[in-house]
Amino acid sequence: MDATSQNATTEPRAPEPLLSIVCPAYNQEGFIAQTLESFLAQQTNFPFEILINDDASTDGTARVIAEYAERYPGIIRPFYQDVNQYQQGNPCVPALFKEARGRYIAYCEADDYWTDPRKLQIQVDFLESHPDYSLTYHDAMSFDSEGERGIQLQGELRRDASAIELQKARPISTLTVCFRNVFFELPPELLLAPLNDLCWWSLLGAFGKGKFLAEIKPAMYRLHPGGVFSMRSHKRKLHMSLQTCTSLANYYNRIGNEELYEYFLIQVFGLSLSAIRPLNKLHALLLVARNVSVNLNKRLWLILSGSKGHVQ
Repeated sequence: MDATSQNATTEPRAPEPLLSIVCPAYNQEGFIAQTLESFLAQQTNFPFEILINDDASTDGTARVIAEYAERYPGIIRPFYQDVNQYQQGNPCVPALFKEARGRYIAYCEADDYWTDPRKLQIQVDFLESHPDYSLTYHDAMSFDSEGERGIQLQGELRRDASAIELQKARPISTLTVCFRNVFFELPPELLLAPLNDLCWWSLLGAFGKGKFLAEIKPAMYRLHPGGVFSMRSHKRKLHMSLQTCTSLANYYNRIGNEELYEYFLIQVFGLSLSAIRPLNKLHALLLVARNVSVNLNKRLWLILSGSKGHVQ
């Protein structure tokens, strides 16, 4: 972690974990015990660790974490921030990925929780026997104080994902994932992308496919006013998607992947059109049409000039 973090675990570490659970927390005093209990309830034939980061919460979140860490010192590795790192533009998750000792990583934020005690065992067993897959995931149920709101992702998203679909940042229920620990260093272009989970899927696509495991019971995705993404306005969600696709386009441009660079540029164009007012959409489309016309004329001139240069 960075210089402002403190690892409170002083007891000798348990045997090397096969899996690391990564859990960021901020002002989730009312939820975090249920989240941690769902982790500790996992029935596995392998050791796992829980890496939980409190980002300078102003409620009792850090106290609850400390109580659990004291009870389970061989499993829970807590990190406490003195200053809120998210507000400083320093998201905690990349640092937690670096701290993860497991061959696999499972991810869940401190206001969500799991319901299937065999979840991790099923996911790890699959990854251990299928080296061509980099990621596993399953259903998540959205709910709020009034009750359940339905499965988070529907239709075609409830199936396996090819490697290229992952690279194109296909949506996945983030609180359900278990994936190979390959994030030794996140690309600088992606560190501040608002929808950082989409960037993780894209990077994981370079290592294999994604497996949807329907037999795992749905995890619970909590909708509440303090949610980082779920309670944002439509305009804000659109802007976050735009920023994320721009970051991915910049990354793939740097590494020379023209196909994915152009794919994310098209996403940026579509999201930009969605974000602007109707009267400005026509102006934007006219500008695009003019640029396309100019570029086509240039290419045609170059082709014709090249042909004339070879006339005998």
